[in-house]
Amino acid sequence: MNTPARLRAIIADDEAPARNRMRELLADCADTILIDVVGDAANGHELLARLQEMPVDLVFLDIRMPGMDGLETARHLQRLEAPPRVVFTTAYDTYAIQAFDLHALDYLLKPIRVSRLRDCLKRVQETLAPKREAIDAAGRGPRTHLAVHERGRVVLVPVRDIRFLRAELKYVTIRTGEREYLIEESLSKLEQEFVGTFVRVHRNSLVALAHLTGFEKGGDETAETHWAAVLRDIPERLPVSRRQSHVVREFFKGAS
Repeated sequence: MNTPARLRAIIADDEAPARNRMRELLADCADTILIDVVGDAANGHELLARLQEMPVDLVFLDIRMPGMDGLETARHLQRLEAPPRVVFTTAYDTYAIQAFDLHALDYLLKPIRVSRLRDCLKRVQETLAPKREAIDAAGRGPRTHLAVHERGRVVLVPVRDIRFLRAELKYVTIRTGEREYLIEESLSKLEQEFVGTFVRVHRNSLVALAHLTGFEKGGDETAETHWAAVLRDIPERLPVSRRQSHVVREFFKGAS
């Protein structure tokens, strides 16, 4: 008979007592489940950094964490080359649990019982990593970061820092105040996700309302574009198509 493989796990929770308690519970399961806790993290950014240095089989991921919650963090984990299995933990009621497919993801309601944890670990040993579609469906509301693959790593770009998003062939360029990144996502889907954060000025461009400082005239009046969006901290101007010229009118109307 094959011996079950030993699981490598990381605990992600913003509260140190909760991380310590999970370690104790996992130690209590050691007589029946082969599992090693190889690290912990206090937030989603720490977790992603650790996983890129030290891939694991399983992450115990708290849902309510400051800055970037566990649901969004799980979505970013699926960008890794070898995404881990994810088990959510929460001290709150089923409002969050109902957001995801229980056949694809498991959860533990705090305070966690050893018997419930044992059952969870047995299922983890028998199942594959949760599908990305299931984790995307678990996300509630727009992301706070976009995940970028860069030189074999995943880099998180805060949405609040983005000046514009521009579609170029099969990629979308992310422009912040400092530099550019490339992601393989749909501009239309990004527009739908970030309604109220970005506005379309051209069929291939979305600009960040928080960094939009104005519009300036330029080019040939008879050409398709004769207005350009001016964005904070970058010299580049984004052309506005005639179809989207209402954005210019609305901007100046709001400023008057």
